[in-house]
Amino acid sequence: MPVITLPDGSQREFDQPVTVMDVARSIGPGLAKATLAGKIDEHLVDADTLIEKDARVQIITGKDEEGLEVIRHSTAHLLAQAVKQLFPDAQVTIGPVIEDGFYYDFAYDRPFTPEDLQAIEKKMQQLVAENLQITRKVLPRDEAMHFFREQHEKYKAELIEAIPENEQLSLYSQGDFTDLCRGPHVPSTGRLQAFKLMKIAGAYWRGDSRNEMLQRIYGTAWADRKALKAYLHRLQEAEKRDHRKLAKTLDLFHTQEEAPGMVFWHEKGWTIYQQVEQYIRVKLRCRGYGEVRTPQVVDRSLWEKSGHWDKFGDMIFTTHSEHRDYAIKPMNCPCHIQIYNRGIKSYRDLPIRMAEFGSCHRNEPSGTLHGLMRVRNFVQDDAHIFCTEQQIQDEVSDFIDLLFEVYRDFGFDQVLVKLSTRPENRVGDDAAWDKAEQALELALNNKSLDWQLQPGEGAFYGPKIEFSLKDCLGRVWQCGTIQVDFSMPGRLSATYIAEDGSKQTPVMLHRAILGSLERFIGILIEHHAGTFPVWLAPLQVMVLNIADRHAGYAGQVMRELEERGFRVKIDLRNEKIGFKIREHSMQRVPYLLIVGDNEMSEQTVAVRTQKGMDLGSQTVVEFATRLQDEIENRKIQ
Repeated sequence: MPVITLPDGSQREFDQPVTVMDVARSIGPGLAKATLAGKIDEHLVDADTLIEKDARVQIITGKDEEGLEVIRHSTAHLLAQAVKQLFPDAQVTIGPVIEDGFYYDFAYDRPFTPEDLQAIEKKMQQLVAENLQITRKVLPRDEAMHFFREQHEKYKAELIEAIPENEQLSLYSQGDFTDLCRGPHVPSTGRLQAFKLMKIAGAYWRGDSRNEMLQRIYGTAWADRKALKAYLHRLQEAEKRDHRKLAKTLDLFHTQEEAPGMVFWHEKGWTIYQQVEQYIRVKLRCRGYGEVRTPQVVDRSLWEKSGHWDKFGDMIFTTHSEHRDYAIKPMNCPCHIQIYNRGIKSYRDLPIRMAEFGSCHRNEPSGTLHGLMRVRNFVQDDAHIFCTEQQIQDEVSDFIDLLFEVYRDFGFDQVLVKLSTRPENRVGDDAAWDKAEQALELALNNKSLDWQLQPGEGAFYGPKIEFSLKDCLGRVWQCGTIQVDFSMPGRLSATYIAEDGSKQTPVMLHRAILGSLERFIGILIEHHAGTFPVWLAPLQVMVLNIADRHAGYAGQVMRELEERGFRVKIDLRNEKIGFKIREHSMQRVPYLLIVGDNEMSEQTVAVRTQKGMDLGSQTVVEFATRLQDEIENRKIQ
């Protein structure tokens, strides 16, 4: 009879085979009511799966990440059932889970409308109220294909036709609807209480533009209505903070069709960019990095030797000249090895830390381009460390300290850490990968960091630690990374003379903190809603005169602040002071200095913050001291 071991180590013995739901009931009725699925020996299964032998069992509820995925997968089926009931001639195709929700693709003879979307969601709610039981059955591949052909679901039949003949397939049914699916699913439709359909889009069948266009309905689903409401609120906030809209309002940058995926920086946006770059430049210089610059266009042969040509393929922009093929560089690392290789290196020279704000190009698909977040031309705060195996721990440790320091200065306190190990397609032997993975794991443990494992997600040349920051809306952005590479230096003939006189290959650490500067600035814009801390703000101070007679004194104040190195402008327009204050507050200028008769006679300024706080009258020196303190301490307003 089965003995069930629960996650806390406790055990329960049963005198006959039991389901996951039976185990939940034995613990308590509240848990049974919340049970969506289960894990048997780490394998995710339906709640009615029978357990016939000893096993480790975990009950999955909506509080678990896997539970949320089960909810979303089941809601995709609910969507398909509702569409089939309302539009019987519609054909169903695929409906996977995606981040924060799901979608389902349909073939139908007319476009779905917003009114259709409302009707579909209403029908879904009716099906939830019916609390239809969801059941699983297994059929041989040919029987499953015959079933869907009889249902006139040609897309499902086509999917099955590509599966080997001897496969057994699982089908899930709820009421009058049956779908092909691996599962698992919730026990009944009544468990799906919090969902919303979001939008309609077009999608080619199987993602191939040569195939017919389908209609994709996107939705979101959550464990309860409170979580759904919070998500919809985050979406509203994200819409307000959209960096593309703020860029237009604040005159920061634009993109246009003549240069897809490439940024036209305006003066204020470029000021922010320069502040970010110079900040990182100073940090690197203080940590012993030397800054270099490498060519944009490099012969194809280098990229073939490094392995990038095969890995990136069509994503590399190419050009041709005098019977030679060139790549517009997609990354900097092979070029840095070329600098390292100039001259003989000794173990005494290591580590060598080489940094470059290198402009890279990658031919990203046009459909994925998105403001600053996904571009074809970007600059990385890229650096490579050439070191011995014995130096890896110290270098990784120093990098982690620097990364957390930088993120704090930009206003990010929550950082998620993941270790990504060897992918299926990789270069180098397993022994080298073993050493590299162990080195990174040891470095993380030595720093006492909480981290998660991401099997198979490493770069093709080495494992990596990924650092993701969480913004004010709880969104996660992967930015920083450090990778241990035992392969590329050898492929490109990098060596050093060891202490015993032998020639050895250095270890190469690939590292970045911000990643793409373009993308990081997009994250900053949304995180701060365009209201940057003073040290980053493109314009730190605006001087406003009340009347024309104050113009001369206003100019004097501006020049004095400019001489102290602050970014300041003056507004002498013949407009009411209230109008000027509102306009520059909307432009997110951190400080407004107002000068009138009193200020001119007393040689002071009236200080007002962007948020409307009146800081009273101050001398220019007093204000400048305050401003300098905020800048030096990277204060976040």
